[in-house]
Amino acid sequence: MADEEVVLLSVYPSLYSMRVRIALAEKDIKYELIEENLTVKSSLLLEMNPIHKKVPVLIHKGKPIVESLLIVEYIDEVFDPARRTWATMGEEQEAAKKEFIESLKILEGEIGDKTYFGGETFGLV
Repeated sequence: MADEEVVLLSVYPSLYSMRVRIALAEKDIKYELIEENLTVKSSLLLEMNPIHKKVPVLIHKGKPIVESLLIVEYIDEVFDPARRTWATMGEEQEAAKKEFIESLKILEGEIGDKTYFGGETFGLV
């Protein structure tokens, strides 16, 4: 497993695993998918989640993240273009800046002349 590689230990019918797969797809993150057999758990799963021995488990830079909501939060924070503008350097930082600016343009286009994202009144959005 390479140091920068992203690996997802998953089971196809798991809704919790699907939540993580959707988050990875939305961020366009390349990852290796390893389908687990929960009847005969792999040594990798037992090593990465020794307490609960469940999926999903996201492995990033050799470190495991468990529990689907925590994984989705991690994906959002670590792979966010705004964070990458200050956490990286060189070409990767320039690409992150461009991606972040494009995201802001999309958001600005959606807001338009409205006072708030959801309309003219303050709301949950």
